[in-house]
This record gives sequence, structure tokens and C-alpha cells, in this order.
Amino acid sequence: MSKKRLLAIIVLSATFAATGTRADVTHTPLDTTNRGVAAQGDADEAAIRRLLAQFRTIKIPLSQAVAIAEHLHDGSRTTDVSFEISGPAIYRVRTVGNERLWENVIDANTGRVTEKEISSSLKELDREDLGKIIALKSVEQELSDAVRIAEKAAAGSALAGGLVKQDGKLNFVVVVASGDRLKEVMLEPPRVGKEKSARQ
Repeated sequence: MSKKRLLAIIVLSATFAATGTRADVTHTPLDTTNRGVAAQGDADEAAIRRLLAQFRTIKIPLSQAVAIAEHLHDGSRTTDVSFEISGPAIYRVRTVGNERLWENVIDANTGRVTEKEISSSLKELDREDLGKIIALKSVEQELSDAVRIAEKAAAGSALAGGLVKQDGKLNFVVVVASGDRLKEVMLEPPRVGKEKSARQ
């Protein structure tokens, strides 16, 4: 998932009091007005159009792909998921549990696991991935909750999401297809124990 900041901030920023989650939505319009890097901009625009066209035809929503992957390993949690169209449309879902990280490829039309699962011990991960997984343990919210909130906030369907650590803050970032654009929704999840201590 590219973190390029060609994204313009839109005036949709809401606080979800029920979950204690803050959502900031940004978007990438297809009708970009700045043509400074025309060739790259046109290539990016064409890639986004292809991605959205393919995404509109699939049968399995991202939330279902996440549920399928999590059911493969009892008690696992999703760390990140992405929609890909390099061949047949798929979701690549990474889940974690019992000191292991699993990567599964889910067909976006049938919901079947289409490739051999990749499994790694947490000890094999690089520092950045391990840091995200350790951070996930401190978060009450699941990625599936963040996806649901992001889809509502951006009025669309999620096609990627994951946990990111940026400027010392931990956030879920969800990319949502809404009309002819991609919107990036950043959610600050409640931390474990934070809500409980605030209520006392």
C-alpha cells in the first residue's frame, strides 16, 4: 500500500464516540489538477482506474476476506490486508497469533484460499513488522472494526488496510473505493486499558 501524499485532505473528520476512534479521511481524485509530473500522474491515474474497475466486479468484500483468513487459525488477528489485480483479483491477508504470522491469498470472487499459506515465526520478522505486531497487542480494536468505521466515514468499500506507526502514533489506515476515487481513512484506535481507566 503506497503512502504517497498526493492525497488531498477533505473536510471529513469525525470522532466516533461509541468506539473512541477518530477518523481522518483523505482522498485521491482521478481528476488531479496538478500536472507537474504529467507522465507519472497519468500512469498512476490509469492504474487507479484499472484497480477501481476490477474492484467493482468482485463478489467478496474485504471484511469477508479478513474473516476467512482469521478462521484459518483460531484466535488470530489481521495485521494488514490488500486487494491486488496482478492476475486474478485477490486479497492478500496477513494474520498473527500464537507467536506466528500467516499470509494467505483469498480469491476475491470465490472466497477460497488460492495459494499455499506462508507461515513465519515472529522471531524471523524484521524490526518494523515485529514492532507493528507488538503494537497490535496494545490495541483493543480489530482491523475489521476499523474497516467498518472507514467504509461508513468514506461512503464506500474498503480495498486495503493495516496498522501503521507514524510519528510515534499508532493508527489503522484503510483505503476505501468511493465513486471514482480512493479515500484513505486514518483511525486512531483506543488502547488497551485506556477506556477502562477513563471510565473510573
